[in-house]
Amino acid sequence: MITAGIDVGSLTTKVVLLKDRKILSYGLLLSSERAEVTSNKAIEEGLGRANLSIKDVSYIVSTGVGREEVQLANVSITIPLAIAVGATHLFPTARTVVDMGAENCVVVTCEEKGQVMNFVMNDKCAAGTGLFLESMAEALGVRLEEMGRLSLGSKSKVNISSFCTVFAESEVVGYIHMGVNKVDIIKGLHDAVTLRVSEMLRKVRFRKDVVMGGGVARNVGVVNSLRSMIASDILVPEDPEVIGALGAAIIAYDKAKDVE
Repeated sequence: MITAGIDVGSLTTKVVLLKDRKILSYGLLLSSERAEVTSNKAIEEGLGRANLSIKDVSYIVSTGVGREEVQLANVSITIPLAIAVGATHLFPTARTVVDMGAENCVVVTCEEKGQVMNFVMNDKCAAGTGLFLESMAEALGVRLEEMGRLSLGSKSKVNISSFCTVFAESEVVGYIHMGVNKVDIIKGLHDAVTLRVSEMLRKVRFRKDVVMGGGVARNVGVVNSLRSMIASDILVPEDPEVIGALGAAIIAYDKAKDVE
């Protein structure tokens, strides 16, 4: 049986295709158009990789900020549920999931098989998200993809006191004018981001094992900073961006089995 999960995020749209609960293929596109259009293109990409057509898909579940706009979906689910199910599928011992995307950060505590116990999401402030780090990379004149690796070479602590993107950028510019090493500034930014996330984790009374998903999970500097701040190891999937789409696809499989 083929099922699909579609996660429509603010920056990217992800699709995961399963065959009997095993990953078959996936697609990932920038969310540059309406959710309906982008989700159609993303699922076509995933289907093309697997040499399948939409007629081969038994059930589709959508999630993410644009989940209600996905016309192909049989049903939609919330992102906390999707990432909890996706994380526990990959890591059965997972009991806390941190999903850090472009505009949103979600922290979920769960039980076995993804039963959501508690969750918290960031407010409208961009701190703790990919867009915050992207803005800081531009201010520093470095590539976003390089920030994680660069921060590992930091030797001096730099304090970024503001969570606001505008004020944090002002602090960064000030440090640059003072001649502070950019590597140390980047490490300070990672610490500022993870401080916000660690507060969210404590709010939900996180438990081990902790899994981190979302595009920011590819930043080794952020992962290492959070690991130190909460004194816990952090498990990172091979493809952290698709954890929500994976969870949606698993729920699609379970729902399809129920209606057989």
